[in-house]
Amino acid sequence: MGFAQDRTAPVVNTRSGPIRGVIEGDLAVFKGVPYAAPPVGPLRWRPAQPHQGWSRTLDATRHGPGSPQAVREGDPILGGHGFPPFDEDCLTLNVWTPGTDDARRPVLVWIHGGAFISGSGAMPNYSGETFALHGDLVVVNLNYRLGPLGLLSFASDDGAECGNLWLTDQLAALRWVQDNIAAFGGDPGNVTVAGQSAGALSTAALAAHAGDGRLFHRAILQSVPLAMPLATPAESLARTAAYLEIVGAKDEDELRTVPWPRLVEATAGLLTATMEWGHWTAPFMPVLDGGTAPRQPALNLLDGPGADIDVLIGWTREESAFAFALGEAYASATKEQVLRRARDSFGDGAAEAYAAYEAARPGARPIDVLIDLSTDELFRKPTLEFAEARAVRGRPVWAYEFGFPTPAHDGRMGAPHCLDLPFVFDNFDTWSHAPFLAGMDTGIRDALARTMHRAWISFVRTGDPNHPGMPRWDRYDRQSRTTMCFDAVTAAVSHPTPH
Repeated sequence: MGFAQDRTAPVVNTRSGPIRGVIEGDLAVFKGVPYAAPPVGPLRWRPAQPHQGWSRTLDATRHGPGSPQAVREGDPILGGHGFPPFDEDCLTLNVWTPGTDDARRPVLVWIHGGAFISGSGAMPNYSGETFALHGDLVVVNLNYRLGPLGLLSFASDDGAECGNLWLTDQLAALRWVQDNIAAFGGDPGNVTVAGQSAGALSTAALAAHAGDGRLFHRAILQSVPLAMPLATPAESLARTAAYLEIVGAKDEDELRTVPWPRLVEATAGLLTATMEWGHWTAPFMPVLDGGTAPRQPALNLLDGPGADIDVLIGWTREESAFAFALGEAYASATKEQVLRRARDSFGDGAAEAYAAYEAARPGARPIDVLIDLSTDELFRKPTLEFAEARAVRGRPVWAYEFGFPTPAHDGRMGAPHCLDLPFVFDNFDTWSHAPFLAGMDTGIRDALARTMHRAWISFVRTGDPNHPGMPRWDRYDRQSRTTMCFDAVTAAVSHPTPH
């Protein structure tokens, strides 16, 4: 179907009913498509339920509202992450396709990050346009419940009940893909789920259900915080109790009467209550339960149901600069403060560890040591341990480090969390609001973006990220420990520099 010539608004019959999309360039785009029943009224804090469907053709030309969340004004890094409108009736997805035909194209499902409290599929940053156009892919992204509406758990101490409503949303979206994507020109037997940060942790958690009709076949995990374990049911209930106190509600029934703006507002109080100097914390965390997340996410891709899934995984070189580099409380950090923080990780070996980090980065300030320590602890070390474990089991895994630094903010951030996103999507025009991209050499930037974008496309299409425009990228194994370093000069290294 040549959309450049045929400007008719495309109509596709889904299992819930017909939907009408819009032509954008050479793509058909369907926005705001419901994939589950609105989680409102009696369905607030209930697992995602099937949508009842519709008989008339549904208009799918505008994005649905995002999950309720706070809007941060003047964000010095991203310039904001999630914009109104918001509504509890948010369980919709968006589809970009080169043709509503029977071509059975590979499918990419993108899950946004945002610490489980921000982001949406409506954000231009996460548009599937570039992947669909450049890779001949069908691309899906989605909204899911965030913050207290998606992660507040009332499950019992034994964890037998569902404590991860956000994950039931994502599972419902993947089942929607299995049921409907063929009508959009996609192949339900060739699905890659990709995500960054909380979206990457989601991807690993979803692998617990990979055996359920083979919901997906490949996974891309960008900046996945594998060292942040899922909470135990007891820990989650304690956080729920703290949240109830902040809101001023005595129990779940009373909380159900509270309008969502007040629920979102109370998140700030919970964040303050859970913050710890030098630690990257989140107000809400997924919980281990018997129904949706029975084990820590990484285990799903090692010996669990997702063991046969192809995996591409990596981190940015200064991940934790996102949390610490620009904060006044950290920019003036002293060596004594960072040593106290290092004792949380190294105990009596904190001074020796500090000296090693200091030596690894000539001229390092205490804040630089904190950034490198935290990056290693949360992202780099557990990612490499995961790659080692996959390699031992003979499971395919490709590892990478994104090291291209941003000159923004006088170069204090290096290559922070999220900086790889516009390179992977190759869509810098949609990131014009993001201060952390300022000052880059556009020639080097764009060449690196083409390399990464094409590698991700190749992986989605074939399970192998190699393409003619980049150095050979071998699977990670215990002999070579090959890791692709994406930087001004992209190269495969045998042993990533240890800290």
